[in-house]
Amino acid sequence: MRRGAPSGLRCNSIEPLNSGNIFDGVCQMGVNASLHDRLKALRSELPRLAEVLRLEAGPELGSWCKVVDTRLLTRFDPGFPLVAAICGGGSSGKSTLFNSLAGGPFAPVGGRAGMNRRVLFSIPAAVAEKSGFIAALVEPFAGAPEPLRRSQDLLQAGGPLFIKTGAGLPHLVLLDTPDFDTGSGGRYANRQSAQSALEAADILIYIFTNSNYNNRDNTDFIAQMLTGIGQRKCILVYRCYPSFTPEEVAEHALTVARNIYGSEVERWVLGIFRAEEDNRVAAGESGISLRPLRAEGASFEETVRRIDATELRRELHASMVSDVLAQAEAFLSRGRDSLEELRRYSSSVRAAQNLCLQQALRHFPMDRVMRQFAKIWARTDPPAVKIMRRTGSLIELPLKVLIGAAGWAREKLSGEPPMETPSKQFAQRLEENLVTAATDLHQQVLRPHLTPAVSVSGLDASGASKAPAAGQAGRPAAASAPAVVIPAQQRLRQRDFDSILQAILACRGDIGDIGADMERDLARLADHFRGRMGVWDKVAQTFWAFLNVLPAAAAVTYVLSTGDAVGATAIKVKLTGLFGLKDLYALVAIPVTRGLKQADRKQLQAMLGPVAQAWLNRKFQKVQALFEREITGDILQTAEQAAAESERLITAISEGLARDKEGQVE
Repeated sequence: MRRGAPSGLRCNSIEPLNSGNIFDGVCQMGVNASLHDRLKALRSELPRLAEVLRLEAGPELGSWCKVVDTRLLTRFDPGFPLVAAICGGGSSGKSTLFNSLAGGPFAPVGGRAGMNRRVLFSIPAAVAEKSGFIAALVEPFAGAPEPLRRSQDLLQAGGPLFIKTGAGLPHLVLLDTPDFDTGSGGRYANRQSAQSALEAADILIYIFTNSNYNNRDNTDFIAQMLTGIGQRKCILVYRCYPSFTPEEVAEHALTVARNIYGSEVERWVLGIFRAEEDNRVAAGESGISLRPLRAEGASFEETVRRIDATELRRELHASMVSDVLAQAEAFLSRGRDSLEELRRYSSSVRAAQNLCLQQALRHFPMDRVMRQFAKIWARTDPPAVKIMRRTGSLIELPLKVLIGAAGWAREKLSGEPPMETPSKQFAQRLEENLVTAATDLHQQVLRPHLTPAVSVSGLDASGASKAPAAGQAGRPAAASAPAVVIPAQQRLRQRDFDSILQAILACRGDIGDIGADMERDLARLADHFRGRMGVWDKVAQTFWAFLNVLPAAAAVTYVLSTGDAVGATAIKVKLTGLFGLKDLYALVAIPVTRGLKQADRKQLQAMLGPVAQAWLNRKFQKVQALFEREITGDILQTAEQAAAESERLITAISEGLARDKEGQVE
């Protein structure tokens, strides 16, 4: 019955331990030395990945790192003695058993549960004298080792203490651990310190009583310690009344064993012993006497001496490496999922920004751009066409007079103010659109969930249709803001939005201006069209030479084809409105205008489409840089830097895991 990994340190507090030279004898244990180096790299890279992506994996990853530090990177030396932790619930007799095995009254005993608050090591003097041994032994406890001076020191919380013993079990380091089941208010008083000791042990000596042998919480905790990462063996000690029959003792002890290991009891339980309840033992006047469950069974001392430390560690390390790599795979999978969420969010921010850019640039200064294009085009006309163009100006003159008179009459009769020029209309609309787009984008990127919107025209920022495909319904899925971008969102939220708007509007003149870049684009466009003109195109240009601006040319075309001067006036007004006020994509598409011939519409579309697109490309980049500087830049940069670093780590971890699987302990 395998249990999940125990909880432990928070991820952001994890630092690798220094394994020193303890690993020098690793090859004698059947472990490839390169596996050790890759485990160290993995130990460093996984916490870094969790930190970059801010994964909610602190306790689980903390426990994983602690196991790698204390059980794999520092304990491969074959000369390192076995470490056995005596553990159990409150008043189960742990300290009494420790004193009995260590050969002296070192730990306080009594009837009160939860007395001892610190871990106590019993270290054989022969190994305690080895240089650096004690420091390596207590390294997992993040505290300098201190010798036990008074037994009463164990009653106060603190770091681990140790004693040196000359008798007892010379090849076994014993740990007396605090009980793990006492506490109040839903909080265990000593569980964390007990867990640290149990995770650092090679085997556990679990002592239990008739009152708690079938306590599920206690058994689950011990099972978690023994099977969480790696499968460790244990010795069971049942403290019971002398009146209990061997069958009853066996039944209760096997209940504990099966709750921990499932059906593999014989493989993992080294021995089962009974300790008789005795008032003198409870009072600390006598030591515990351990008897094997079966009369023919080996004594406790003989059971411990029979343990092949090398083989036990080989099995334990093989099991632990397998579990460590499996959990690393699980953490890596979570990292990949988090990276995908981060990328999806970053893409959603850019999509929202592009749609807001479309909103900001949905109007086009057609009057200025086309007048400038007409001037550039006219400068490069052949002489004959220039003559025809002068004639075109004369033909258009009555139309201008007619439109001007109509406008003057409307103003006088209605009392309305003069109509604004297209240039003023464009400037006003550009300011309105910038404010609307910036406000919308600011609100979207500060939300916890960002849902990509569909533009009013049903097009995305590239002009492609965003209508749902057959069988699809609703809006695109929302992208939640990953933890890594929350600080950037907070920084944006703390900025004054009015100052953001003022910074954006301060650039509206540059955004609406044609500019030198546009002049060059228009000149290249004129050269491009002239280069494409064939003989018939050049003949047809004699007609288009009548224009001074394209709206007038469209009106003249209508007059010549229908003879309807009133209709021509309406057409010119429609086209002027279209060019100055309508959606940019509607402009580029050049919808069918009643009265224009198909050839004329194609000619308009061929010339206006590239002009509008050239302007859009230039201004799109300007407004995008402006919006990223004032609104989205910090969020996008944070997300994309985290994604790049995470991708590098995931690649390194994936490659390391692939090699580690080939170099596991055999």
